[in-house]
This record gives sequence, structure tokens and C-alpha cells, in this order.
Amino acid sequence: MVKKSKTKQAYRHTPAFILLFLAQGDLYGAAILTTLQKELPCYHTDSAVIYRSLKDLEEEEAVSSYWETDTSGPAKKWYKITQKGKDLLIDFKEDIEMRKKNLDYFIESFNSIK
Repeated sequence: MVKKSKTKQAYRHTPAFILLFLAQGDLYGAAILTTLQKELPCYHTDSAVIYRSLKDLEEEEAVSSYWETDTSGPAKKWYKITQKGKDLLIDFKEDIEMRKKNLDYFIESFNSIK
């Protein structure tokens, strides 16, 4: 049986999920991780992957960041989706739809085997 790291495969879509969450409103890194764990409990990742993805997205100008210091406790770096990020999110959606069709075909074909 071919074994691939499930973790590595999951990381492929981390930027897509980050942009999806940011399209719904600004968030800081730990809140993105918490949202990911809450909404997708079978999607295993950690804060290092989240922050690495945020850094990459910021370098691509898909997200921008700002510091929030008005809260009690330490300052938090918040992230906001940009227009480039919204365009990239559309690309991710189209790619995921195509992959879903392929996976649906696999499952339907598998289920039809007697």
C-alpha cells in the first residue's frame, strides 16, 4: 500500500482555509487555528503551519496584517484578506471543486464494486 503523510496532504489546503476564514472577517493567528480545529476536527495541523502559511500569504500580498494593542494582554497581529487574496480564494475554490469531482468519482466507482 502506498503511504503518504496525511499531515503533508492536509497542509496543501491550509492557505485555502485561512483565506476562507479571513473572507468572513479579520482574525489573528491563534484564532485561525482554533477556527480550523473547531470547523474541521479531522484536519490536523499546528500553529507553526498556520503562521508559515500566513507568512507566505502575506509575501504573496494575499493577506495584510496589523497590530491590535487595544485589548488587555499582549498585542496581537491580526490578518485581513486583500483583493489578491479574494482572487486566490476563487482559484482555490475552482481547484477544490475539480478535486472533489475526482474524489466523488473514486468513491462512486469503489462503492459499485461487488
